[in-house]
Amino acid sequence: QVQLVESGGGLVQPGGSLRLSCAASRIRVGYYTMGWYRQAPGKQRELVAIITSVGTTNYADSVKGRFTISRDNAGKTVYLQMNNLNPEDTAVYYCQFGDMWGQGTQVTVSS
Repeated sequence: QVQLVESGGGLVQPGGSLRLSCAASRIRVGYYTMGWYRQAPGKQRELVAIITSVGTTNYADSVKGRFTISRDNAGKTVYLQMNNLNPEDTAVYYCQFGDMWGQGTQVTVSS
């Protein structure tokens, strides 16, 4: 069974940066489309970024120019580099593969 485990969340001040990681077991992430989603309190889960098997990336308008999705050459981890964070980025961030989800990692942006 595929497992996705996110890490790297935390509390950061506005303007700060975080790097989220999604460690995948039983799949090589480079062969598939992988996504990062987020869900803020009282809101629906929304797409943040995706990366396809050929390396094409796509981002939500709200994070373009600030977030970067990537994966490692070993094919086991997908990353989300988040720069210039603002309070509206506060949410639980989830890694996604097909219909599978990780447990999520909390990102809180606050002064």
